[in-house]
Amino acid sequence: MKTNSLGLPIKETEELAQDLNLLLSNFQVYYQNLRGLHWNIRGKRFFDLHIKFEELYNDSQLKIDLIAERVLTLGATPLHTFSDYIENSKLEVGKNISKDTDAVQLVSDSLVELLKIERNILEKSGQINDEGTNAMMSDFIVEQEKTIWMLKAWMEEEI
Repeated sequence: MKTNSLGLPIKETEELAQDLNLLLSNFQVYYQNLRGLHWNIRGKRFFDLHIKFEELYNDSQLKIDLIAERVLTLGATPLHTFSDYIENSKLEVGKNISKDTDAVQLVSDSLVELLKIERNILEKSGQINDEGTNAMMSDFIVEQEKTIWMLKAWMEEEI
């Protein structure tokens, strides 16, 4: 089996980089949704949600950079155009959402979709002993599971 300079199998690493680019695309849509929610939220919960959405988009911006750098570390090129992001994203685009419950539901639904992609990447990276990608996905998953729990609690829904 041919390996790259990281000691990872070449073919599987290329496939993993494609999956990371899929995650990157979805995160970019998630990030932009959060920006829109931050700007457009209205109502009695404005102050709390305005701050929360800013916290989430700042966090997602950091994750976007980590994902892109991981793609580069694996020897591939990160996607970087809006058309690539839209073409590869599975997330709903939240346009003109200002109602608190609709906004929080969009964030929760988006995180659920991101978790699916991350778990798929985690499984594949585990199979080739790619600890760098594994660690990153594990960290993302733990944090996002907690955020989903909090959002569900806010909406008074069960997990």
